[in-house]
Amino acid sequence: MEIHFVVHDENDSVGVVVVEGVKAGDQLTGWIMDQDRIIAHEAVSNIPIGHKLAIKPLKENDTVIKYGVDIGRVVAPIQPGEHVHVHNLKTKRW
Repeated sequence: MEIHFVVHDENDSVGVVVVEGVKAGDQLTGWIMDQDRIIAHEAVSNIPIGHKLAIKPLKENDTVIKYGVDIGRVVAPIQPGEHVHVHNLKTKRW
């Protein structure tokens, strides 16, 4: 089974894409490392390797968790399977 994205902690809201060429509509398999559990999502948008994929719905002003750590706040609603990047996530530092 090919793993398309990795989630470090079961409470994370995003996973990291680990393969090239993820396109909207692709069926993706993810691995939650801390539980050694497999999950699945459909990609809602194209997502480059190394970028984030939402694994739960996120509302504006929600906190995004990656590797068990707060990485910023949502500035536009994000659906599961959607690309999470600078267009919908901003740092809380400034």
